[in-house]
Amino acid sequence: MSVTVRVPAKVNVRLSVGAARPDGFHDLANVFLAVGLYDEVTVAPAETLRITCSGPDAAQVPLDATNLAARAATALAERYGISPDVHLHIAKDIPVAGGMAGGSADGAAALVACDALWSTGASRDELLAICAELGSDVPFSLIGGAALGVGRGERLTPIEVGGTFHWVFAVADGGLSTPAVYAEFDRLTEGTPVPAPTAPPALLDALRKGDTAGLADALGNDLQPAALSLRPSLADTLAAGTAAGALAALVSGSGPTTAFLAADAEAARKVADALAASGTCRGVRTAVSPAPGATVREP
Repeated sequence: MSVTVRVPAKVNVRLSVGAARPDGFHDLANVFLAVGLYDEVTVAPAETLRITCSGPDAAQVPLDATNLAARAATALAERYGISPDVHLHIAKDIPVAGGMAGGSADGAAALVACDALWSTGASRDELLAICAELGSDVPFSLIGGAALGVGRGERLTPIEVGGTFHWVFAVADGGLSTPAVYAEFDRLTEGTPVPAPTAPPALLDALRKGDTAGLADALGNDLQPAALSLRPSLADTLAAGTAAGALAALVSGSGPTTAFLAADAEAARKVADALAASGTCRGVRTAVSPAPGATVREP
């Protein structure tokens, strides 16, 4: 018997970052939107816990106990007194180390898959609590759709989305370390007041109404200056997508993937073609949002 779970990538349509807290984390107002790029995690009984991975950039995925999928399986097993003897296979399609929560997505998918395989009967709240222990983005990967995350981003309030949004994602060479981007944010803001993080009402309203132009006007990422400081070449990618007709462009999360909001599917295709020809990125993907969270696939 095996269980396969499909889980989406995310884009942060608004990432508002507060000053560093004493514990080193930052308070956030993080508006997540799940997009239709997916990883799949399959779990099956095995003699011991092991991980394999296939797909683009699979060689960059750790196959040891640090992998969030392995940590998720272990955490659930410990809670229910089960031995975590499973084979976890990750079929990657979400860009690796790209600011689109691929690792977090795999953690959420493994948790849902192991829960189904072991028939633990865990409640959704229990699963979300384990997700929050694993990382700030993991709870959203479980629920999908759209949500406002506060605290470290793990305390979620779902947001209604009233339409379909068209995106283009430009995948950069190499990754960007999330801790390094936050450290650069701290360096760039040192000595200046950092306002408390908030989610603009206009952005939330645009999501609820399915208003693409309104969403474009309200997009924002407080980590973008830090990401550009560490990877200046991303500015060329952002400029290329904007010149091709994107309504808005921003670094996705901590980067280095850049995200472009398009008016419709045809506009997204034109932006994607222009970015692919620009020489400013390694690859280009298109997707629509919102997308459902971690979902068990029927055999």
